[in-house]
Amino acid sequence: MRFVLALLVGTALAVPVLAQDANLPPPEFNAEKVPDVMAKAVDDFIRPGYSDFLKSTDKLVADVGGLCAEPFPKNLDAARHAFASTVEAWSKIEIVRVGPVLEDNRFERILFYPDRKSTGLKQVQAALASQDETATSVDTLQRKSVAMQGLGALEFILYGTGNEDLLDSHDGYRCRYGMAVSENLKRLAGELVAAWDQPDGIQSAWKHPGKDNPAFRTNAEAVTALLGILVHGAEAIRDQRIETFYKGADARPFPLQAIYRRSGLTFTSIEDNFIGIETLLDRSDMAELLDPEVRSVVSSIEFVLKSLKRTTRSLDADVKSDVELAVTDKAARAKLDFLILNAKDLILRLNDEYGGAVGLSSGFSFSDGD
Repeated sequence: MRFVLALLVGTALAVPVLAQDANLPPPEFNAEKVPDVMAKAVDDFIRPGYSDFLKSTDKLVADVGGLCAEPFPKNLDAARHAFASTVEAWSKIEIVRVGPVLEDNRFERILFYPDRKSTGLKQVQAALASQDETATSVDTLQRKSVAMQGLGALEFILYGTGNEDLLDSHDGYRCRYGMAVSENLKRLAGELVAAWDQPDGIQSAWKHPGKDNPAFRTNAEAVTALLGILVHGAEAIRDQRIETFYKGADARPFPLQAIYRRSGLTFTSIEDNFIGIETLLDRSDMAELLDPEVRSVVSSIEFVLKSLKRTTRSLDADVKSDVELAVTDKAARAKLDFLILNAKDLILRLNDEYGGAVGLSSGFSFSDGD
């Protein structure tokens, strides 16, 4: 099945040797609770997360449609607010980079980032300059480059150079292109909800590890995949969300490469990424996999996450969502340094401390090597 293949692509390189499989003393790992934890991850985090994303895209379609019908400043404000809500909903669930979101390049269709060579930007600008009508219909837009179909494209349409065209005329080209992108996002969100809601689909594979399960043959494989979401999610925040534009005080900053910098949502989205990790950890009750005497591992992870969220929010308020100010102001750079340092600490706590507590073999690492 396709969802199984997508799932295995995301986890095949992340299945360690467990201490119990090596006939060593059993780790502090309550394996019998894994199915319950996996079920909670699905029903209390993944499915609600995609459902929230779908609801936000529904509002996005309505408000962008309202702007196209009546190009007034108040309707542009409404469309931008709906865009911000969609970014926030996506940012909380985007840490799930396994399963249906990997099929048909759905992840990249929703968010093509990082775009280091400005591929997406150039394609969106070309469509706007030529008024390519095939970009104004979902049926034809979805056959184009993934970089033209998602949140990055819509951000440029709503906030980028020439956005004043949105107020020039009823059903103008720029707005119709934005409408097609909005409808495409809603289509993709709907597909993700449908895939995870199917009782005998991927949610069943996640909830019932076993020898006949093509995704997770053992409880160990299942919990490894779940932990992998958290570790790789934390790495993506550090590597792709922060270090894309700021690598430290001694490195040249690239503020124009920051995600959502035109809409002022850079730090909001990063905070929501941390919220996604925190919510999955909490709602799935991953602490239940550990014996009580080692559950302080989870408490320490939660402490780091709270510090990261608080600092991100404070930084955003200090610089008023201005990334260029964030990389030039001394106090703001100190907070960026804090985020990089503590994001790395979060990765180590998840990978080494929690991973060790559930019995990942010494030397195993989800990490990218940094």
